[in-house]
Amino acid sequence: MWQDKLKEIIYILENSNVNEIEVSFWGKKFRVSKQAGVVVQENTGADTSVITERITKDEPKLMESLETGSVESDSISGEDLLSPMPGTFYSSPTPDDDPFVSKGDKVKKGQTLCIIEAMKIMNEIESEIDGIILETNVDNGEAVEYNQALFIIKPS
Repeated sequence: MWQDKLKEIIYILENSNVNEIEVSFWGKKFRVSKQAGVVVQENTGADTSVITERITKDEPKLMESLETGSVESDSISGEDLLSPMPGTFYSSPTPDDDPFVSKGDKVKKGQTLCIIEAMKIMNEIESEIDGIILETNVDNGEAVEYNQALFIIKPS
């Protein structure tokens, strides 16, 4: 079923002036680019599957790993909560307050996990799933990039 959606995404890309499209649905992230190959990655940590529709000259190592089935995975299995924007990561609302969440905390969908300051605007980042915080990948006050993993959450 997701293959049909991927074909639609490719069709949209080919018939537009857009160079790259990235969408997430059904636990999968799709990034389609006119310049590079199409890679589908399941957000399950240890059981990561990668499917390549088109391979460019610059991706022979990826093709080798697909053929041998030796796709590397993280040692911690869970879903990454990615930063939706570049900015400064804050683990609490003020420097004197306790962090929103810590390692081992249970979180609910919609619960605030951190704040990212971008252009003097404080953006609350919420959990996308119910689960348990396995890891915090960023320290308080640290600069973060777009799509950088902030937390690893084990779905419950």
